[in-house]
Amino acid sequence: MKLVTESYLSQIDSWPKTGRHILAQFDDESIVVYQAYRPAIGNFAASHGYFGGELSLNRMSWIKPNFLWMMYRSGWGTKLGQEVILAVWIKRSAFDRILAAAIHSNFVPGLYSSKKEWKQAVSTSLVRLQWDPDRYPSGAKLERRAIQLGLRGEILSHYARDWIVNIEDISEFVREQHQYVKSQYWAQLITPAESVYSFEKSDLSQRLGIR
Repeated sequence: MKLVTESYLSQIDSWPKTGRHILAQFDDESIVVYQAYRPAIGNFAASHGYFGGELSLNRMSWIKPNFLWMMYRSGWGTKLGQEVILAVWIKRSAFDRILAAAIHSNFVPGLYSSKKEWKQAVSTSLVRLQWDPDRYPSGAKLERRAIQLGLRGEILSHYARDWIVNIEDISEFVREQHQYVKSQYWAQLITPAESVYSFEKSDLSQRLGIR
């Protein structure tokens, strides 16, 4: 497995306890995001190295750079239609482009001059931004917030084919780690190595609401 992993307990002290942060696995060239699909879509993507087959590009598709938030959302791969967990490496430049195009799902005073302006921006946006409570492996809420990004239109088309560096089906890894979660054997739990994603442009960080 290409995904770099570490002991969960060895990582948690280095992660922010509160605030809005993008926790992810990344290097200078790429960043990992996670998605969960039914087998027909997930297996196609893992075997072909891009998204196609039964995936509809006419619907919004959500990506999550934070592994444990993806595990909460998919029930560690146990929810119907989310059985195949994919780790998707995309170009870091593409991820920054996605962030630059993101419009908040909720009205943010000070960022938009009015609710009308915000609603117009949402209606035409190609990327939707949400901050949700991050989660412990058990699913319990954290004070920290995790980001998820909804892609559609041209951005989704580029993501599905042009921006992908690598795709791995990590479903078996997820199932193995879920056993430690169910038994609360945290000392054995392994998760992807993640750190806070940094930006060269502070104005983008401010617009995203990172703090």
